[in-house]
Amino acid sequence: MAFTRLRVGVPRAPEAGLVSEHFSQAPQRLSFYSWYGSARLFRFRVPPDTVLLRWLLQVSRDSGAACTDAEITVHFRSGAPPVINPLGTRFPDDTSVQPSFQVRVPLSAAPLSNVSVNVSHPAPGDWFVAAHLPPASQKIELKGLAPTCAYVFQPDMLVKRVVEISIVEPDVPLPQTLVSHPSYLKVFVPEYTRELLLELQGCVANGSLGCPVRLTVGPVTLPGNFQKVLTCAGAPQPCRLLLPSPPWDRWLQLTAESLVGPHGTVAFSAVATLTACRPWSVTVQPLLQSGQNQTFNASAGWPSPGPDHQDLGRSGGVGGGPFCLTNQPVTREDTDVVSVHFQPLDRLSVTVRSDTPSVMRLRLNTGMDSGGSLTVSLRANQTEIRNETLVVACLNAASPFLSFNTSLNCTTAFFQGHPLSLSAWSRKANLIIPYPETDNWYLSLQLTCSENEEDCEQAAVHVETTLYLVPCLNDCGPYGQCLLLRRHGYLYAGCSCKAGWRGWGCTDNETAQTVAQQKAATLLLTLSNLMFLAPIAVSVQRFYLVEASVYAYTMFFSTFYHACDQPGEAVLCILSYDTLQYCDFLGSGTAIWVTILCMARLKTVLKYVLFLLGTLVIAMSLQLDRRGIWNMLGPCLFAFVIMASMWVYRCGHRRQCYPTSWQRWAFYLLPGVSMASVGVAIYTSMMTSDNYYYTHSIWHVLLAGSAALLLPPPAEPAEPWACSQKLPCHYQICKNDREELYTVT
Repeated sequence: MAFTRLRVGVPRAPEAGLVSEHFSQAPQRLSFYSWYGSARLFRFRVPPDTVLLRWLLQVSRDSGAACTDAEITVHFRSGAPPVINPLGTRFPDDTSVQPSFQVRVPLSAAPLSNVSVNVSHPAPGDWFVAAHLPPASQKIELKGLAPTCAYVFQPDMLVKRVVEISIVEPDVPLPQTLVSHPSYLKVFVPEYTRELLLELQGCVANGSLGCPVRLTVGPVTLPGNFQKVLTCAGAPQPCRLLLPSPPWDRWLQLTAESLVGPHGTVAFSAVATLTACRPWSVTVQPLLQSGQNQTFNASAGWPSPGPDHQDLGRSGGVGGGPFCLTNQPVTREDTDVVSVHFQPLDRLSVTVRSDTPSVMRLRLNTGMDSGGSLTVSLRANQTEIRNETLVVACLNAASPFLSFNTSLNCTTAFFQGHPLSLSAWSRKANLIIPYPETDNWYLSLQLTCSENEEDCEQAAVHVETTLYLVPCLNDCGPYGQCLLLRRHGYLYAGCSCKAGWRGWGCTDNETAQTVAQQKAATLLLTLSNLMFLAPIAVSVQRFYLVEASVYAYTMFFSTFYHACDQPGEAVLCILSYDTLQYCDFLGSGTAIWVTILCMARLKTVLKYVLFLLGTLVIAMSLQLDRRGIWNMLGPCLFAFVIMASMWVYRCGHRRQCYPTSWQRWAFYLLPGVSMASVGVAIYTSMMTSDNYYYTHSIWHVLLAGSAALLLPPPAEPAEPWACSQKLPCHYQICKNDREELYTVT
């Protein structure tokens, strides 16, 4: 058994004051990666006040000969499913993606491998684990025919949670003494907090002045980690850490550790100072008008005296100092699963000024919003934005970016934001964030001037915002299909691409087929079914009308199934895709079934009974598992056994080979069997995603051609109550097969 341990951070949590908890989920069988649905997703909930998180990853495989050495890739992310790209494809334009944090678990000689991943001070909330095998091969494997190997993955989560924790109240010193164990503290950051100042005062180490303390602030989030670590020196001056725009409306974890050794003592006082951000809220006309004509503050829900008071407040006329942001009310409209539309409450554009940032809050904190793609589109008015003005915007989670006057990097205390900008040369800006973290997101906009700042003070730009959460970007385009995936009630979306297109939104055309190639492929797959006209004509000529009907059914539905199966422009669906696929599979299996039974030359009643029973059995098996090869191969082998038994019986009864004619063997049976054998070999072992259009078309031709050659000659032309001879004197001699009598009428 191979055992590997990986560490993220330095877990040095003691046992005193901690409780351990264990979480597990059912194992899942891994798949080779072809699109995001190939990865197996696990969702865990990390409890608050967790100081150590340990993942125990166990991968096992079968011991059969089909199992080879493999390397399993495991991705981790907090707040949302990991955005992965094992195929190295291009993401859509304007997409912001961070590389996922991943570990690799090798499986070589041992059938079982374990890996341990430690995370110190993890962020509370949802954590996601995704695992998959290497990229899949292009060969199309038939289910149940080729030997397979089962790779099973199971993650367990062990957490250590602190139960003895001190709360730091704002502006109130909290005495602490460090001996051999760290001190765990937390401070609550209310909404509209602009800055948080953490300070260690009055430090005394072993009776002398000094502050040998390491202060760890904030949680660890993957893949990005903005956790702050402050190492205080031995100087007597206070040790400080200033955090701009800390995460709002949540507890912030603090861990203080002594640096003087296991027997030293450090005493200090922890002080937290909060700087409040005074918001100015845009007032809007209420949606439902009452009898009085008044406006309401959309943020606080209280009546607002009117626009005169707003102007005074914006300029700082009301006591309490100037405002630090303009709160733009936003409505959230849930339109479908993982589909949300955000827009200003008054359905108008957002006014952007230079004195304070305009902030829009996007509530993506329901726990079910992280499985889609957040799209942000900004457009400025042409007549309002000038050459020297610039509208800058930042999209951040947990808290807004408010320091446009000093920096434009969109970095808050624990989050790297996503920047956008609008100018006279570029009045539109777009941003796409796949799988946004579960949190409140904030879009901050402010007007800046590069030359004359005085002109900027009186200027205002109206920016139209288009904010959506969609399952898939542009519904995966014309060459993809947006599919909703589910894991224990959690829904997330992914794109399944066709025609050689790849990527997160099926926008990578590096290996894509051209429109001409798509049309050629469609024509090959559909027109190759015209080869079934040959067995239809032979069946009608030889009075095999039931067999002719089956071949016509197969030709019709195979043609329109493959016309509907194509992506892009070359597609035509007369029925639903699932119906066409089922009818195509049913027709193919029934055509093989009736051809083999027809070759057996059974009695008429028995043959038609087997025709019907075999069709019903094939229909039932396809309903159970449409792509199971043995569900179709089983009835066909049974028909072949019946045919072989009848031929052997006739050989023994007649004491000569059956069929008796060498011409029948040389010109019909041997060519027909050869065509069928080549078709089966191509269908089972030569089809790949690249040559599918050619090999499957050849399969159509060989299947239809073999049926035309293998159909037996017609039986005796005499039929029940059929007139076999017509006399010149208008008398007819008719034969009754039942009574074996000849009558003259």
